[in-house]
Amino acid sequence: MTPTLSVVIVNYNAGAYLQRCLQSLVAHLGSVEWDAIVLDNGSRDGSEAVAEAMGPRVRLVRHTENLGFGRAVNQGVSATSGRVVLLLNPDGCLRPGAVEQLCEELEAHPDCAVVGPAVVDEDGGIQGSARGDPDMLTGFFGRSTWLTRRFPNAAWARRNVMTTPALAIGESSVDVDWVSGSCMLVRRDAFVQAGGFDQRYFMYWEDADLCRRLRTAGWRIRYRPDARVEHAVGQSSRQAKALSIRAFHRSAYLYYATHVAPSPLNPRRWLAYGLLRVRCLWRLSRGLSPAAKRSRA
Repeated sequence: MTPTLSVVIVNYNAGAYLQRCLQSLVAHLGSVEWDAIVLDNGSRDGSEAVAEAMGPRVRLVRHTENLGFGRAVNQGVSATSGRVVLLLNPDGCLRPGAVEQLCEELEAHPDCAVVGPAVVDEDGGIQGSARGDPDMLTGFFGRSTWLTRRFPNAAWARRNVMTTPALAIGESSVDVDWVSGSCMLVRRDAFVQAGGFDQRYFMYWEDADLCRRLRTAGWRIRYRPDARVEHAVGQSSRQAKALSIRAFHRSAYLYYATHVAPSPLNPRRWLAYGLLRVRCLWRLSRGLSPAAKRSRA
């Protein structure tokens, strides 16, 4: 039986994308018993109002300030009851059959806590939403870095960003280190067991952190590339570029200090801090948010 599903969407000035997102739920969740909650983080464009017009399945919670992504998601999960939870960005759009395929994956793998689809651009290009654990070289071989664009087939680039998964014959999915929080299907009991997203992350890298903690606890993370979800990258972050840039680099350092170099005496930790600080100031001087950078790549 298809499990009961709750959808959690965190909105911040997403404009018309939120309406498109919610309409895709109505269009493509016909065979699923579902409800949705939209947590608005103080939008100023009125975009959150469309949630009120979507009918009884969709509930709106308005915040007067931006609580950050992870904190709002945790609130949304606590306020819903579905056995599985779909975390979906407001600029995401389900494609036919995607959620059924993701639910099928969790049902087939009881030790899987999170499964992610192939997140694609509006033109169908793969965004690279399945990743390897971040480390020092991720800064050089990340999804949109110059080295990855120049050498896309390099081993470090393929480890950090999985665009063409190595599936065994007869398999439709694969284990990965982590999947993007722009769209992930989460087993509720695993999410609760892990304590949800670490709310020290205002935005960015909380998905990598969650998946790493779940794997440490014995759960698996899966990637289902035949399930497709469209994503217009970074609609919300474009509305607050400086905030987005600072949050990206703070969260990158927090992840590194937590999981890669936890000792404050580790010289790699301070090297990471220095490099991220320089990179942050450079990005601020150019006025490019991480999302805007990705959309150019």
